[in-house]
Parts: sequence; structure tokens; C-alpha cells
Amino acid sequence: MGLSVAVKRTLGAFSLDVAWELRNELAVLFGRSGSGKSLTLRAIAGLMTPDAGMIRLQGQTLFGPGRDLPPPQRSIGYVFQDLALFPHMTVEENILYGGHGIERIERRGRANMMIERFRLGGHEKRFPSEISGGQRQRVAIARALIRRPGALLLDEPFSALDAPLRAEMGDLVRGVQQEMKIPVVLVTHDREEALALADLLIVYAGGRVEQTGTPSEVFGHPASGAVADLVRHGRQPSDRSAGMAMALPAR
Repeated sequence: MGLSVAVKRTLGAFSLDVAWELRNELAVLFGRSGSGKSLTLRAIAGLMTPDAGMIRLQGQTLFGPGRDLPPPQRSIGYVFQDLALFPHMTVEENILYGGHGIERIERRGRANMMIERFRLGGHEKRFPSEISGGQRQRVAIARALIRRPGALLLDEPFSALDAPLRAEMGDLVRGVQQEMKIPVVLVTHDREEALALADLLIVYAGGRVEQTGTPSEVFGHPASGAVADLVRHGRQPSDRSAGMAMALPAR
């Protein structure tokens, strides 16, 4: 069980053609901006329809010949790069929103558990503008997980944070993966983040997978010149905003 992806999509001059498999572990899609990493996440979540291929999660086909489940039926938690917590909603309300469709009492109970798990107690009635960047990150992840999805996707969620906070949030994500035992896919072009977090490292270049392996295998034995260049000169974290999360509900 886990997540398997094999998708093709042509967008103008760019062509995405990737295939990889992930057990219930944490994978990092590593590569430069524009290499197709975020496009792959969108395909998994159902926000982009591939031209061809197959996507399966925990034994269920999400996309394939004659089948293309809409996002609400894919049981995917998605943490986007750009902050999009609702500014007019409190911390508690933002988390509750991710559980839309769950029976009210159950949703409230799950939200309370998320608030405790992500150390947000005492901030429930505050608005996103009234809490720190790290706290907003935790709210975003909690909102993505309230439905207990079958997989969690994170698109460069920590790029705007300083190094100590990035490390703290990375530990949090790893803890979530180990507790929930679901596939977690994180996109980054930061070498240190890739090394610190990945069980499986999937290196992208030009819309293709150049190499797959553990961080020590990839960084120690790059399979191509493109991979060698990335592991030597991978970009440092960008200064763009990070960390919105939303839940794409289960069927």
C-alpha cells in the first residue's frame, strides 16, 4: 500500500513524464523551480488532469483509464505554498473549516484534538494576523489533517521560515507521518531540507525523474550530471511566503 504515480502532461513547451512509488513514508520531490514538482502534486490531488497515466492511493485508483475522481473524493490533505488561511476566521474556525461535511460533534472533537496536537491551545480565538508564522503553519497543517486523509502533500511549505523554525516544522511533519502512517510528499529545492526529512528522495529535472533513492544514495552517488549539479548547487530556500493548507475531503 502507499502512493503510486505515473503521469504525463504537456503544457505548451513543457512536458511532464514521471513515475514513482511511495510506501507509507516521507518522500521529498527535489529539484529546481519549474521542473514539474508542484504540477505532480496538483495531479495527485485532482487539481490538474494528466494526459495519460495512473495514480493510486492505498489501493484505490484516483486517476486512470476511464477514471478521474474529483478532488473531494481523493482523501488528500494539501498544504500549499502560499498562505491562504481565512483572515476573517479564527484559528479554531480555520481548522473546523477543513472538516466541512463531517458531523458537527465529531468535527468539533477532531478540531480540539488538532489544537492540542499542534500546540495551539490558548490561540483558538485569535485570527491569523495575531499569531506567529510558525503558528500559522501549524494551523494550516491541522486544517489539512482534520479529515484524516490517506496522504498529505506539502508544496514548499517552509520556504519563508528561518532555519530553526524550518527544522521545528520539519520535525513536526515527520512526527505526523510516523503517527498517521500515511504517504507524505514534500516539495523543496533546498538541499538541507531534503537531506533532513526524506525517507525517499525523488530528483526532478526538466519534467523527468532523474534519480530515486535514499538521501545518502542520491547525494553520495548521483546518477547523472543533472543530479550531481543539483546536489552540489541546489538552491537555498526562497523568500516567498509559505504554508497554506486545505483539506480535500474523503469520499
